[in-house]
Amino acid sequence: MYGYNFTDTIRNILNVREPKLIHNSHSGYKHAGVLIPILKERGVHKVLFTKRSLTVGNHKGQISFPGGSVDKEDTSLEETALRETQEEIGLRREDIEILGRIDDTLTLESNFLVHPFVGLVPYPYNFTISEGEVEKLIKIPLKIFHPGKLGDKGHLFESNGKADRVLTYKYDNEVIWGATARMMQNFMDILGDKLPCQKLINRV
Repeated sequence: MYGYNFTDTIRNILNVREPKLIHNSHSGYKHAGVLIPILKERGVHKVLFTKRSLTVGNHKGQISFPGGSVDKEDTSLEETALRETQEEIGLRREDIEILGRIDDTLTLESNFLVHPFVGLVPYPYNFTISEGEVEKLIKIPLKIFHPGKLGDKGHLFESNGKADRVLTYKYDNEVIWGATARMMQNFMDILGDKLPCQKLINRV
């Protein structure tokens, strides 16, 4: 795409570092695995998000990554992310190429300890969403999240009747905030200047 292998670049960046793990010293935390899905549409690399339904137990109507709680049958956190992704959006685990892992994060309201994995997914794809959990899928160009570029960050954002100045990204009338925004910031901070910023920003 840019004269280099985009996928290999991300894989190499993620695999030469140790992700920062949060050790579960507080029994109140619940573990969750999520997938940060990267796809390529018409030459543009994008991130695939879900907009949660209004009937789920936590984070109603928010933009999130596919994923969910660890089940006792899961053999690993990666397995959790893959299983939950297939359940939520119909993306089969054998169709996902895991590129690596970023740092753990915490949700501030629901007490989840989240373990994020980055995966390359095929596109176009016959996604099948679980309507009880997901309202719709949202594709956002990776350039939106590049530090100092097109992301609309740090704006006053109201949630549950309370206004706070938090990290936000705005795109096409959707607002990404909370743990999802922090994970995207972490992902882009890890990639840093190792991606060709100007080409990434200019490519539409």
